[in-house]
Amino acid sequence: MALDQGTTSSRCILFDENKKIVWSEQEEFPQHFPKAGWVEHDPMDILHSSLRVMHASVVRLREFDPEAQVRAIGITNQRETVVVWDRESGKPLAPAIVWQCRRTADAMEALKADPYGEVIRQKTGLIPDAYFSASKIAWLLEHVPGLRGEAQAGNVCFGTVDSWLVYNLSNEKTHAMDVTNASRTMLFNIHTRSWDPELLEYFNIPAAMLPEVKKSSDLYGTCRIADLMLNGVPICGVAGDQQSALFGQGCLAAGQAKNTYGTGCFLLMNTGEKAVDSQHRLLTTMAAQVGDTVQYALEGSVFMGGACVQWLRDSLGLLKTAAESETLAESVPDTLGAYLVPAFTGLGAPYWDPYARGALVGMTRGFRKEHLVRATLESIAYQVYDVVHAMEQDLRQAWTADAAPAGASGAQSSAADVPGLTTLKVDGGASANRFLMQFEADILGRPVVRPECIETTALGAALLAGLYVGFWDSEAVTVQDATADTFLPKMEESVRAEKLNGWKEAVQGVIHGA
Repeated sequence: MALDQGTTSSRCILFDENKKIVWSEQEEFPQHFPKAGWVEHDPMDILHSSLRVMHASVVRLREFDPEAQVRAIGITNQRETVVVWDRESGKPLAPAIVWQCRRTADAMEALKADPYGEVIRQKTGLIPDAYFSASKIAWLLEHVPGLRGEAQAGNVCFGTVDSWLVYNLSNEKTHAMDVTNASRTMLFNIHTRSWDPELLEYFNIPAAMLPEVKKSSDLYGTCRIADLMLNGVPICGVAGDQQSALFGQGCLAAGQAKNTYGTGCFLLMNTGEKAVDSQHRLLTTMAAQVGDTVQYALEGSVFMGGACVQWLRDSLGLLKTAAESETLAESVPDTLGAYLVPAFTGLGAPYWDPYARGALVGMTRGFRKEHLVRATLESIAYQVYDVVHAMEQDLRQAWTADAAPAGASGAQSSAADVPGLTTLKVDGGASANRFLMQFEADILGRPVVRPECIETTALGAALLAGLYVGFWDSEAVTVQDATADTFLPKMEESVRAEKLNGWKEAVQGVIHGA
């Protein structure tokens, strides 16, 4: 069983021994926006919606096969969201502050300009931002009456959503967090793999409220909810959603990467046991820990992925459905040299320019809506290329720097020694668009692989739990789905280079101050 607790809904998916989906249940829950830029959840809505989808899944499983049993439970979750609750009663002490919330943005922007911001980056792999958990916890301690005193007395639990669910589901009332979620708090030293006393002091956060940090595949407790028909089932796999998708895609070797095409794009590349210090403002994060094996990843985010297609449909009215974009894009051979730079909310990695704005450049008299639709889909692929290119540069620099002898000016390793992207594994809603996937393969010059089951986030959590109880072995995690769709690059190198040069020129035209 995988409990996939997301930002707008909770889902439960049951997988069989062949990694096939047996049943799936989903339930949305309310979003709260008390002030401009603030986003909150009621922790009890998160819990109750999770319990209901778990219960419904087991009921349908028993209807299908009365003898079927759930062997293990894995949890994957929206990352960075902060929950605080009373250690004894288990009651929430404040609304959950969601990862999207910007209430602490001013303080974090000031920290970016402070020399200590670089200390934080070196310790945590993260660029100081309100996105991460630390400033949200600090805000709660400052603004919830009595919370700081209770926290210092050891009466308060802090957790991300995985911790909140584990505490409520487990017989042991386990207060724990896995390494991937811990690495998104901006309080966790990814090199020592422990809470960092200096960071706790800087943010003025009592250590007594922090959870134990455990492996991604580990025993977190046994389910105590008898009404779920899951009493005694071990909870033994936990990972943040993007890391869980990386694991679910079988990206377990350095250089392997996955991209999730959602509203935005989240691209993670496994860097093996090396925490690569990004020179391109990418994030360094924990990928997973299974047994004694600890792996790291580079992460880059694109703000406008599938949201570009929503813009065509909802704002411009050029599409009736998102799927229609594929047909329209394929109806013309190219964009007539035009490029869309969808910087509607700024540019994400590797540019990180919040002041950039969208632009459509290079139009000629024959430009029609079909060309705009094609340019929009191509813009998603170009943005993913930029992140992949930055990741590969970071990997190359990290490996060659390690290979250079002390005092040597040049690296001694060959290009063959450096991990690099051989294929890009994809998931998410927009990965269903065959034109986009083919163009992505063409512009990367590498195959793009889309699994039959695109629920890789849930699958990753299920695999982590199943590994712990022996339901699957390590080979089952890495074996590629025989029915996966593979998109092979077909574009000539000269054409590819010309298109990429045009894209780079278009991006430079929208970068603030360029």
